[in-house]
Amino acid sequence: MDLLESSTQSFVIKIWIEETAEEAGKVLWRGHITHALSGQKHYFENLEEMLTVMGPYLQEMGIPPIQRIKGLKRRLWQG
Repeated sequence: MDLLESSTQSFVIKIWIEETAEEAGKVLWRGHITHALSGQKHYFENLEEMLTVMGPYLQEMGIPPIQRIKGLKRRLWQG
């Protein structure tokens, strides 16, 4: 494994919208994240769950826990 691969994590994220039958017009977003190297797939219903799945992989690289990164959620949404 080269240096770049040892300091890189790759994920495939798929997000979709579901309309609830109980409340017509209300939508929920769902998704799953797959860790590319291991193939492990985790389903999530909100951004926090997605970040929780990514957290341990990123911590292995020396990145602080997601909760400690100020403004991360805002930056993810704003691009």
